[in-house]
Amino acid sequence: CSDKTGTLTQNRMTVVHVMVGDTIYTSKTATTEQTFDTTDPLFKEAFYVMANCAKAEFDSGDMEKFPDKPIIERVVNGDASEAGILKFCEQIEPVMAVRARNPQVGGIPFNSTNKFMVTIHKDESNPGMLKQCFKGAPERVLERCSKILTREGVVDCTPEQVARVNEHLATLMDNGERVLGLALTSYAPPPAAEADKFFDQDAPGFPMQGMTFVGLTALLDPPRESVPGAVERCQSAGVQVIMVTGDHPATAKAIAKSIGIIKDPTAQDLAKMRGVELDQIDRSEVKSVVVPGWELKDFEEDDWNRILAHEQIVFARTSPQQKLIIVENCQRLGKIVAVTGDGVNDSPALKKANIGVAMGIAGSDVSKEAADMILLDDNFSSIVSGIEEGRLIFDNLKKSIAYTLSSNIPELTPFLVFIITGVPSALSTILILCIDLGTDMIPAISFAYEKAEADIMERPPRDAKRDRLVNRVLVCFSYLQLGIYQAVAGYFTYMVIWNDYMLHPSSILGLDGGGNWAQPAEDNRRWFFSEHERLQKQSFDRSFFTEDDYPTYFNGAQPGFIEATTARFKDLVPTPSSDSSLPLGASDNAQFNNMIKAVGTELGRPFCLEFACQPSGAADFVLNDYDACFSDPATSGTVYYTGVNTGKKNPNVVESEDEGEGCIFSWTYDQQKQTYLRAQTGYFDTVIIVRTCIAFVCKTRLLAVTPRLIWGNKIHLIGVFSMILMIVGLTYIPGLNTAFGAAPILGRHWLPGIPWAIIILIFGETRKLLMRMGVKNPNFKLGAWLRKYAYW
Repeated sequence: CSDKTGTLTQNRMTVVHVMVGDTIYTSKTATTEQTFDTTDPLFKEAFYVMANCAKAEFDSGDMEKFPDKPIIERVVNGDASEAGILKFCEQIEPVMAVRARNPQVGGIPFNSTNKFMVTIHKDESNPGMLKQCFKGAPERVLERCSKILTREGVVDCTPEQVARVNEHLATLMDNGERVLGLALTSYAPPPAAEADKFFDQDAPGFPMQGMTFVGLTALLDPPRESVPGAVERCQSAGVQVIMVTGDHPATAKAIAKSIGIIKDPTAQDLAKMRGVELDQIDRSEVKSVVVPGWELKDFEEDDWNRILAHEQIVFARTSPQQKLIIVENCQRLGKIVAVTGDGVNDSPALKKANIGVAMGIAGSDVSKEAADMILLDDNFSSIVSGIEEGRLIFDNLKKSIAYTLSSNIPELTPFLVFIITGVPSALSTILILCIDLGTDMIPAISFAYEKAEADIMERPPRDAKRDRLVNRVLVCFSYLQLGIYQAVAGYFTYMVIWNDYMLHPSSILGLDGGGNWAQPAEDNRRWFFSEHERLQKQSFDRSFFTEDDYPTYFNGAQPGFIEATTARFKDLVPTPSSDSSLPLGASDNAQFNNMIKAVGTELGRPFCLEFACQPSGAADFVLNDYDACFSDPATSGTVYYTGVNTGKKNPNVVESEDEGEGCIFSWTYDQQKQTYLRAQTGYFDTVIIVRTCIAFVCKTRLLAVTPRLIWGNKIHLIGVFSMILMIVGLTYIPGLNTAFGAAPILGRHWLPGIPWAIIILIFGETRKLLMRMGVKNPNFKLGAWLRKYAYW
């Protein structure tokens, strides 16, 4: 709901017409010449009222500083209408001199309720008499006049003369001019004892009826050049602009038409065009309406519903109190209402509105205090710019939130999977912090620098109850689509790396269920053994050397074994023996040798690396002979796992899963840790690679991501490149990767994440394309459904 004067118009009132003696005269402007005669007695009477019935004055400071400034450019202290009249009169005769010769002794100031102003002066032309000037809304002036000034003199005001004045009034107002009526009356001053009572403003003793109608003065306040375009932008954005003004309905209608608030004919226009009575017009075909304020007092709820159902609405001759009623009824219908106002009486409406907008230049301190926003330039176009800026901020916050929330699922999933399945967590706590406080920081902030999308002022207003910053659709989009997708992509790379390091994904299930895999606490570390058809081929089974998995060997010495007294890795280190009689690489750690013999016996297959034993009766050590070393533990003697120190492979492995074939690979703590760190790093790197494309998916909500949009936000590009640089640095820079719990990965382990990134980008753009198709063609049901339920 917008005021007209100063907001939709330039607030530069200029007198363009004066009507006296049943004739409309023009004043001198940039496009017209003066047609009235300043010596005309009728014009002099009108000039007297215009010069004296006012409070406006030229600013003394401006006059002192710029004494030669043209009259039209001078600063005036007073409202716009009085300023226009003051400048008009000053060009004819110095106004302050006129007022000095006719000092004011009483009166009633103008207010928005009365819509008139009264001043009483000592009459220089008739000393001893008082001359009362009356200026205000033409209908308020005419109803108080019983006489009218004509070329034939002062005569009784007949209905025919009133009708003639109204014809002139309609002519002027159809041009969008603000018209004021002028009237005079003279009388003798009251006795001194009764002066206070006579001049009382609340209960005046001076006559308020029976005055003489002098004429009309019409002022033009042209619309601001930017307003028609701004109104059109509002309407395209689904924002209804309702003009609320104190002007006459005809003036308000003309201005509303010139700026595009009213585009279609009103019911009265249709009746006139068709030559029928007003009640014969079908109201359902009427889109525009002009409602005078005097009708509002009789409105019931149904009347308000009928009026506010129109697309184009103007309220004219309204008071500030009625503006409050308009706001309340708009809100009752579920509308979000913004109201402009500048006066003290506008404060209730400004306070009641969802958004109160006070005028920074013309606004009173009280209105500014009541408002939510102050318009520094008093320009309606600035409100439209504010709407666009608000939508841009809302859009960018949504984009940043959607992008930021999408990292939660790939961060949370590894812990849930670990708890449920025992798969080692694919992401460490410190790498989660690297995402939240490192790689995501610049891209998330960069969304604040996004420019407005091309359709930002073509969208309908959002549903304030449903379409919040974080709503159901955005959560589903970020969590269930982008989030789960990233987690799946990360786990794909995670499993690829495990697989490339000989552990089949099936072997990963429950791997860390007992809390023994690559544990940082020394007491929890255990030897891990995986079973393969051959070395470098994926595992098909695995086990830890623990008391639970090998209980027999911890319950006393068995034939061919010593009693296992420890399962801790630090107690089972294969320290190379210095005994030259033992095979090269053999360990003199009896508990370690006992563990190797127990594992080989229980698993029923040889080791992938070299081993040796000296069975009973054998003259020398036997190398890589499963039958000799593990088939009969009682006679095989000590089994030395030499390959663990030399790295030599067992050449006798038979590729098979059958008993006695295939091989066992032993995992030291360092091997467990490095493989685990590489798998975690692969998961982390893949998630970030996918997130670089998600940053572009979240760059727009509906429009396609074009090169212009990509290069339009350099900060966003810097953010995306920073993500790549960070993960490369965390992966390969020595010391840095150690500090952040990462490890170098093979070049081929970057590749699995790239297709996932490309697919999510294609998915995001296809989704937006389908929604755009649904907007253009509502019959395209998939696109319309996506636009309704998937537009976040």
